[in-house]
Amino acid sequence: MTRLFKSGRRLCRSLACFGRDTRGLAAVEFAFIVPLMLVLIFGTIEVASGVAIDRKVTLTARTLSDLVSRGTKVTDTDLKNFFGMGSAIMTPYAVTPLSMTQRLSAVYVDKNGVAKVTWSYSGSATGNTVTLSNKTPDALAVGATISSIPSALLVPNTQLIWSEVTYNYRPVSGYFIRSSIALKDQMFTRPRQSDCVLYNTATACPTG
Repeated sequence: MTRLFKSGRRLCRSLACFGRDTRGLAAVEFAFIVPLMLVLIFGTIEVASGVAIDRKVTLTARTLSDLVSRGTKVTDTDLKNFFGMGSAIMTPYAVTPLSMTQRLSAVYVDKNGVAKVTWSYSGSATGNTVTLSNKTPDALAVGATISSIPSALLVPNTQLIWSEVTYNYRPVSGYFIRSSIALKDQMFTRPRQSDCVLYNTATACPTG
């Protein structure tokens, strides 16, 4: 009986010591907190980068449309310069033909409120070199009817300068979001100094 009593006391003392022992507490807390903190840190980085790039995409779309609408005529050189500026706006984010696409189009709205493409070019940048293309699907086909323009902008016998920008955002870590995210924006403006912005050798605005 005495031996049993002593064994019980030793057990109670051991349990009491175990309860007071906090030597492994920090390690346990660390194991629980670190995964959560990593999720918060990398999540914040991913979201902040995505928001920053999305704002630059919007700014690029506005700039492209605004630059074209300020003139009365554009040439290939003008378009290359405009697309080059668009790429520069995205700094410090990498711009390659795979990561970013830019497109400028002039759309004429006829007397019936139908919007058709007058001219359209896409631009891909690699460093300071910009390549133009008027081939589909990169550019819109001339004469194609566009049905995606907001109805409020379909004013008969007017032209719209339409810019479209897409940036394929690939997350920094690639752990939480493994695939790229296409960030897009577009902008419509009207010519400021003439009824339409002509392309290259064109001498008259569309009619009809």
